[in-house]
Amino acid sequence: MSQREQVPKTDLEHFDRTDSLFSLCGLNCGLCGFRLQGNCNGCFKDSFCAARCPMAPCSVRHGNLQYCFECPEYPCKHYDGFDSYDTLVLHRNQRKDMQKAKEFGIEAYLAEQRQKVGLLNRLLESYDDGQNQVLYCAAVNILSVDDMSSIIDKADSETAGMSLSERAKYAESALRKFASKKGIKL
Repeated sequence: MSQREQVPKTDLEHFDRTDSLFSLCGLNCGLCGFRLQGNCNGCFKDSFCAARCPMAPCSVRHGNLQYCFECPEYPCKHYDGFDSYDTLVLHRNQRKDMQKAKEFGIEAYLAEQRQKVGLLNRLLESYDDGQNQVLYCAAVNILSVDDMSSIIDKADSETAGMSLSERAKYAESALRKFASKKGIKL
């Protein structure tokens, strides 16, 4: 079944998730531009995403797992080719993020995600001129909390009195330069 086909509703009757920051398959929903724009409400029972997700019924069949990494069969065939996607949440980090959540525990991982959501909100509130939301989502998703905090703190001190457009250009440049030094393409 392709990911675009709808999953039979009966397979989703018992699908029950409570986490709105980290998806079943490992996407950082709290850092997703689609979600910020109101175009996605996450992988919940009656959501658009769950109805098209091959992992949702699989979760139910395996005891209604909250995260795929909890499954003894993870990573399974559903992850074939996932690393080749590149969306607003950047699929390229799914496996790494799932491994991190598995190793450190979901509560520690979610605590970090809440910090990242706060950093993203800072960027959007002070540096979003309507042109960089995708960049900001990607940067916060990929870079560490400490790195993002340093970049934003420096931007805050160096852009006081600038127009929103100038602050946005500064933030974009700072993020791209930092990522480039680390060998990361945003």
